[in-house]
Amino acid sequence: MKRLKNKLLTMDPHTSTYKEMYEGEMTVSDPENGSLELEYDPTYYDEDIGFRISYTHKLAQDRPTVTVSIPCAAHGIPLPSEKTACAEADFFLRAFNKYINELNEELYNRSRPDNENGKYYLPDPGGEMLARNAAFFALCPQKDYENGPGSRVYIIQSQVERPPVVNLCFTLQVQLPQRKMRKTIQMLCKDLPGAVKRLVMNFDSERLAETIALAKKQTQIRTWLKSSNYCAFIANGSILPRAKDGDLPLENAVPFISAQEDEIEICGLKGMGFPKGVTVITGGGYSGKSTLLDALSAGIYDHVLGDGRELCITDQSAVTIAAEDGRSIKRVNISPFVKWLPSGNTCDFSTEHASGATSQAANIVEAVDFGAKLLLIDEDKSATNFMIRDRMMKELIQKEPITPFTDRVNELHVTHGVSTILVIGGSGEYLSVADNIYMMEDYRIRNVTEKSRGICSVYGVTAQSPAAANWNQERILCSDFFTSFPDEIGREKLEISDMGFVLIGDEQIDIRGLYNIVSSRQINALGFMLRFLEISNNDQRINLEEKINGLYTQIEEEGLDFLYSPFFTTCERFLDLPRKEELMALINRMRRINYVWNAV
Repeated sequence: MKRLKNKLLTMDPHTSTYKEMYEGEMTVSDPENGSLELEYDPTYYDEDIGFRISYTHKLAQDRPTVTVSIPCAAHGIPLPSEKTACAEADFFLRAFNKYINELNEELYNRSRPDNENGKYYLPDPGGEMLARNAAFFALCPQKDYENGPGSRVYIIQSQVERPPVVNLCFTLQVQLPQRKMRKTIQMLCKDLPGAVKRLVMNFDSERLAETIALAKKQTQIRTWLKSSNYCAFIANGSILPRAKDGDLPLENAVPFISAQEDEIEICGLKGMGFPKGVTVITGGGYSGKSTLLDALSAGIYDHVLGDGRELCITDQSAVTIAAEDGRSIKRVNISPFVKWLPSGNTCDFSTEHASGATSQAANIVEAVDFGAKLLLIDEDKSATNFMIRDRMMKELIQKEPITPFTDRVNELHVTHGVSTILVIGGSGEYLSVADNIYMMEDYRIRNVTEKSRGICSVYGVTAQSPAAANWNQERILCSDFFTSFPDEIGREKLEISDMGFVLIGDEQIDIRGLYNIVSSRQINALGFMLRFLEISNNDQRINLEEKINGLYTQIEEEGLDFLYSPFFTTCERFLDLPRKEELMALINRMRRINYVWNAV
């Protein structure tokens, strides 16, 4: 960090731009050939650990982004495999947070704002292990010079090849204290490198080994589920209820134990397998049925050791479905659930403000169209007239356009391989259509399928089977209005609202109904991903699935951070990777875009 310290010492103590630090000018001397060149590189080294300093955005020049790169082999960090890289990066992010928090405690003074105290910013993750730009592995160049006086550096053996090596990288922000250059030097040149050194010297290798073993086990279970007759698995002993903060497991909670008839063993673990098909979870109030559904929803992501749900594994394509009054729908075939409407073609349905029933119908057919193989539904978040209509109401109301979900749920499984897990507390209609029925009592689960079928036979309740539906969604997105540029304005617009909206171009997209988003940083990433799709598109007709798959391939190859742009000063710097399902759902809620139907 000698070169960085020299830069800071030669700056105006009252600077607000830190221009020289960001430019990284240095005089490069090669003793072997006597050359002397002027270069610009804002990567500063503490021995072999790099600290690359870059602008966060033009309104935060006193809050630089620092990317730390630590050569793995040189510091005893196990090289990650493709299956464990995310878990290892997550482990080190949590470990590094401990040291960053210690630094912030020393800086904190409640009588002064952060821009006077100074502060380090690093995301504090929840229980999920996600791909993040805050911590990742990447190939980085090796340091090939020694520091000389001032900004001069001397190349070491210029003829020796030094290929890039795998580094553990962190992205953080540093709020520099105003008009306090000595404190700035202390923060950037001593305290931050010191925290990094403490991390690499003191990380818990046994805990890391346990994390890697867990990641491998989670991958094995997910692989097994794909080829099995099950759509989810919860290991015995899992802690499903959450504490008040929503992240930590509830103390003294009742551990989950499988229903005896449904206990299976996967990869040496005993627990409950949830079969593919139609599953109903019922029970009285406060019995734990919604908690179980929430755990199954959380199981689309891997969780860390100690979360309680680390061995709660759900089909990764699962989508939580709910009514979403007021959402935008564009040219969607909702005819499987709505036969006719007074003012619209349900095979080609559009509205700016959907009702509860039409929104839930659209949510289901869109999820199925994009490849979801499991739907998770809680009746408390659903439109009643969409979910059920009992025999008496069917007899009374002859002219009813809505085909209730009870009449289609088996068809989805039989013809499309889409399973459903429903939480039902107030209607027995689903007992007649379910393949498996479970009762929750005092947070304990038991299989009541046979008992439920006996009740259905006593009351003469049988499943209804309407004619098979047309589920095709053959719309194609047009490039018209698919842009981050507002009308009549020459610059892009992208903002992420704390209220649950993505504002891009002239769009204000409501994503409060996307229940599988687990962090605000995922919303931030969704905004940048949508912007990337828009600015990189050159097609008049857009194959969305192809474009989205290509984007995720590029993220896998280049890392998530390439999406970030400092042009958007209201967007956060940190990104967590969402699923493809959430990106597609975001696009489906845009109000100004156009589609053509049947590839016309």
